[in-house]
Amino acid sequence: MAWPSDTVRLSCALLAWLAAVPALCAGKPSATEFSAEVGIGAEYDSNVSVDELDATSNESDYALTLDAELRLDHQITETTDVSLSYDFSQSNYDQFGQLDRQTHLLGADLGTDLGAVNTGVTLYYINARLDGDGFLEYYRASPYLSGFLAKKWFARGAYVYSDKTIEQNPGRDSLSHAGEFDLYFFRRGLRSYFNLGYKFKDEDAEEARFDYRANNLKLRYIHRFDLWSEVLKLELSWRYEDRDYSSITPSIGEKRDDDRHRWKIDLEYPVLEKGTIQFYGGYADYQSNYPRSDYDQHVIGTRLSWRW
Repeated sequence: MAWPSDTVRLSCALLAWLAAVPALCAGKPSATEFSAEVGIGAEYDSNVSVDELDATSNESDYALTLDAELRLDHQITETTDVSLSYDFSQSNYDQFGQLDRQTHLLGADLGTDLGAVNTGVTLYYINARLDGDGFLEYYRASPYLSGFLAKKWFARGAYVYSDKTIEQNPGRDSLSHAGEFDLYFFRRGLRSYFNLGYKFKDEDAEEARFDYRANNLKLRYIHRFDLWSEVLKLELSWRYEDRDYSSITPSIGEKRDDDRHRWKIDLEYPVLEKGTIQFYGGYADYQSNYPRSDYDQHVIGTRLSWRW
């Protein structure tokens, strides 16, 4: 599905303007920060799958993971800032080489502090490849509003427009509209806090059988504590998605209905001066009346990263 021409021109113009901001503001009071991170890891997946295609192997495999991030943060004025980012990730499987995945992500965030609230817009472009071949293109634009409700309570709301193209299956190309809301409770500042989120999504695909509406819930708890003179970060999360498809799926003769639960635990511990070692594990329980999307999955992995 083609990205609407007016939106393309607007997005490209905004991205170009954002990229030029540091130069335009040269000589004016401002602050620019650059950061970079690289990581390497290994992962075990009990059920190698491609979620976007409802494809599961029901077999396990190991993967080598590589990733990198480049980020530029620029303070335009005392109240307005911009962030530009590029993320790269690669997963290479031992047995399922045809599912080796490479992902490129370009992002931009323009935000303004209005005092009681912050507002802004984020733009993302994602390009993913499978085994070296084109697979997925994804555009996302999201205006947002955020601010503190009380001393320890913070809220963020956003509208999300996205355009997804899947080369192997054009019938799944889609446009979607979503509204999301996140609530944070800072128990001990950034050392210990909760995040509760809700999102409603309406996806309109080229083929009616892939149209659906979804309710999403998430609950996260992040806790940092001292261990061996360093600060360990622990994150526990649960995510739930209820998808109701609007048309009959021919292979099952009825409307498809999916319920998805995902749990994850993530530990990060500093090593050396700028390095971090990460251990994570997750379990996914996908329940559906569509057999190809009815399965469970365990993922366990580790990652070593270095930040500048």
